[in-house]
Amino acid sequence: MPKHKDVVFVGSALKDLKAFPVDVRRAAGFQLDLLQQGDAPLDWRPMKTVGRGINEIRITEDSGAFRVFHVVNRPQAIYVLHAMHKTTRKTEIRDIELARARYQEIG
Repeated sequence: MPKHKDVVFVGSALKDLKAFPVDVRRAAGFQLDLLQQGDAPLDWRPMKTVGRGINEIRITEDSGAFRVFHVVNRPQAIYVLHAMHKTTRKTEIRDIELARARYQEIG
């Protein structure tokens, strides 16, 4: 059985995630738990524009689209770089830049 990885939130990612509606928080928590167990989230895609090894969990519900950028290719932990409510079809440059900066923080 694979080791259960810790989840480490970078910057304000935990605070941002906690601001999501309850159903979205539950869905994000469930998908992060899947990652911790070594499985893939239900809906995700790579975010090459942010950096190598960065993926986003995608959650859509009645109140909108939500994203959780994370790094899983590190042996020590899963790093959550950014959590956001997506308000446009394309990911905003400021969200990509913020995730890039946080990615640089974890080295």
